[in-house]
Amino acid sequence: MTYTLLMPLETSNKDLRTIIDSIHSAALELDISIVGGHTGYYPGFLTPTIGGVTVFSVAKKNAYVTPAGAQPGDVVILTKGPAIETVGILAVLREKELQKRYPQKLIDKGKALCKQMTVIQDALTAMETGGVTAMHDATEGGVIGGLFEIANASNVGMEIDESLFILPDEVSMVCDAFNIDPIAAIAEGSLLITAHSDFSDRIIKNLKKQRINASVIGTITDDNKTRVLKRRNGQAVPLAIPKQDPFWPVFFEGMQDK
Repeated sequence: MTYTLLMPLETSNKDLRTIIDSIHSAALELDISIVGGHTGYYPGFLTPTIGGVTVFSVAKKNAYVTPAGAQPGDVVILTKGPAIETVGILAVLREKELQKRYPQKLIDKGKALCKQMTVIQDALTAMETGGVTAMHDATEGGVIGGLFEIANASNVGMEIDESLFILPDEVSMVCDAFNIDPIAAIAEGSLLITAHSDFSDRIIKNLKKQRINASVIGTITDDNKTRVLKRRNGQAVPLAIPKQDPFWPVFFEGMQDK
């Protein structure tokens, strides 16, 4: 792995060491060697920023999956639910506003999602179970954007039902509070998996053993012109990458208030 770390000029040595030690600990846990990168202090940065990360490996042919492997008849599985990153960050950044309307216990559950903004265990568990044909983490553009990218890369159709999504109370809270559509908001921590249907129950069961909730949210079809998501209100909308991820305006508004 290589990474670039851009730090505000006023960053203390203690804060810098906390960040670097955290990266080091995660690398050790995942058996990753940090082989290069850059760390510097720059004016104009309000918070420490990862300028870029490259992680690379060598694998046997056909021993890995990409978003391009989904096949007609597969099921689509979503781990954790939508908007995980959105809710984790905003529950921390805009906690004082949420406290005016919601109980602290629920806000704390939202803040705790910051520790779930990874799909590593999700992906390892699914692959170890078997039957996986494609995987994609739902980041910018949320779950609906990630679904579109799998469908487009695999040249397949999709039929998705939002009512089948896991929707934690803390996700509903933050999205309702800031008028955010949860399916379109950045969702690092949410993994989309396509798999042979006879493996789906085992994948979900093994994910649950790792304390990762997941559900089947739809199917892959051979009609690549039909890629739809049925909303909770019954409306059918086409899968597409949102023109604007709804997380960012709310995030930058919160940053201006700091």
